[in-house]
This record gives sequence, C-alpha cells and structure tokens, in this order.
Amino acid sequence: MKKPFQFIGYAAVVLAFLLQGCSEEAQRGLRPIPTAFGNLNEIVVIMDADMWDGPVGDTLRYYYSSAYPLLPQPEPIFDLRHFTPQELNKDPLRKELRTYMLVGNLNDENSPATKMIVSDIGEEKARKAKEDEDYNSAIGRDKWAKGQLIIYQFGYSEDELMDILKENFPAIRKRVNAHDDKKVDAYVYLNGQNKRLEEEVKEDMGVSMRIPSDYFLAINDDEIIWVRRETDETSSSIILKKIPYTDRSQLSKENIIAIRDSIGRQYISSTLPGTYMQTNAIDLPVLTDVTKINGYYTLEARGIWEIVDDYMGGAFVSYLILNPNSNELLFVDGFLHAPGEDKRDLMQYIEHIIRTIKF
Repeated sequence: MKKPFQFIGYAAVVLAFLLQGCSEEAQRGLRPIPTAFGNLNEIVVIMDADMWDGPVGDTLRYYYSSAYPLLPQPEPIFDLRHFTPQELNKDPLRKELRTYMLVGNLNDENSPATKMIVSDIGEEKARKAKEDEDYNSAIGRDKWAKGQLIIYQFGYSEDELMDILKENFPAIRKRVNAHDDKKVDAYVYLNGQNKRLEEEVKEDMGVSMRIPSDYFLAINDDEIIWVRRETDETSSSIILKKIPYTDRSQLSKENIIAIRDSIGRQYISSTLPGTYMQTNAIDLPVLTDVTKINGYYTLEARGIWEIVDDYMGGAFVSYLILNPNSNELLFVDGFLHAPGEDKRDLMQYIEHIIRTIKF
C-alpha cells in the first residue's frame, strides 16, 4: 500500500510545481507593460565603455551633441546619456526611457554591446552587414516599454563605425525628431486650442493653423497678425503677413531678412523710446534652407534678433511659404525672448505650431 501513495505524493508535488510555474507565467503575462518616459531630444547611447571613451564615442558626440542652430548661447542638438550594457541591466528604470541608440563593432564577438545587437537583429542580418556595407543600421520599437525608439548602428571595424555614424546622422536626426513629435504636440496643446484665434487667422490670412489655448492676439491691423504667449520667464511670438508674389527672386535670404526687419522696425520695440527689432546678420550668420511645410515650397531662415539701443535679443525662425492657390507668399516669423532659460525646446514648440499651417 505504500508504493501507490508514494507515487501519488510525487505526482502531486510535480503537478503543484507545474501549476505554480503556470501561475508565475500568467502573472508575468498580466503584468502591465510600462510606458516609456524621458526628456525631449534625449538619446540613451548603449555602447561598451572603451568605445565610448575612444574615437567612436568622440565621433558620435561631435555630431549628435553639436550646437543646435541658431541660439544665443550654444545648446546641443541632442542630450546624450551613456550606459554600458552592464549598467543598463543594473536598474530596470534604465530600460524604460524613450530613445536608445545601440552601437557596436560586430567584429568583436566578445563585446557585450555586440552581443546585444546580434541578439536583437539576428545572426542572419549580422552576416548581411558583413557582406553589404550599406546595411549598417536598423530600427526597433517598444523593446522594453511602450513608445520606445531603438536605433542600431553597427559595422565590422571602429573606422567603419565612425564613417557610419557620420553618414547616418542626418537621417537618424530626422527619425528621432519625428519620434519626439508626439511628445511636442502633447505639451504644446496640453490645454487645448484657441479656436477663436484660429478662426481669425483663417479669415484674415487664408490659412489654418493650430494655435494653443495660451496664445493671445497682440495685433491684427490688416497688415500682420501677431499672436503671443507670455509667462514670467519667457515670451513666444508668431507673426504672419501676406505678400504678393511676383517672381522667384523674392525667395532669397536677403528678402526674407528685409521683410522681418521692416516688421521689426514698425511693430516691435522695448519699453525704451526709439528702440526696434532687427536681425543680427553681422555677429552671427543667418542660416537659410529650402524645405517644405505640409507639401508647400518654403524658404526657411534661422538666426538671432536684437533690439537696437537696448540689451534684448533671442532666436528666431522665419518662413516664406509659397501659396499654390494664389500669387501670394505667406511670411511667418517665430521668435523667442527667454533670458536665462534654455531655448532649444522652446524654439521647437514655436516651430511645431508654425508647421501646422495649411492653405
């Protein structure tokens, strides 16, 4: 009689162990997936320590931490945080940030960063990277938390990696900015939109533009519309003006500066008499580029403004947008006054609003 009971007892133990395992697995499956958190324009770099401290790390910092164009005081395009794979695994919260870049030399099979990359992209793609030098990056999402962007950059030597980091920078910058766009939008329109002001802009300028609820009308005199946001620390402004379009020569650096300077002289001053705003094109350059806003041909200019005969200045971005429905240009200028404050993100908020424009 003892043997059957011994067998039943053993079976019960095994069954209990299996049920406990199933229960733990179920609990893991039911555990909510965390939502990624982190700051705007922040990239967490996962790289071996010796590579971060060497030429590869220097190359990455040279491009990704270069100065954001153009601000009164230098601020980096991206804020970089570095973890080795070992440091990443020490704290679970380090795996819940928003944007990661994993960089590795696939020729170093003992590298923890390389092992992590190969584990994620697979052996087949790692072999492909050796055969095809154009295959040197990959994109992943939501690896450890919802809302994550994971960028992989890899090569088969450190010299190759440095070239890859340089060549891929423009595309990866756009990718990270696009990933941040939802976060920017959520912050800018946190309290909704100023529908009344949007209707006024639509009626007088012939464009729709999503205007945050904390912006107010400063001027509308049939020449310009000036909307502003004021806090104790900062002043954000957007000015719109329609201009007859006659020929392509209007879409020039000289003309966009002339337009904003004529508006600055007429409308914008400090509390001191005789002061007015002008573009500082002497001490710092005005950078221009051809871009598109919602598909419309656009000339973009970035630089620094100052108040003549007063100690005030800040960053601006101006756009001349060609209206495809009429012989008109829309001039839009966003400028910021934020003494003592970081300005990169604040300028991005202004640009985000302007880029909602549609004829």
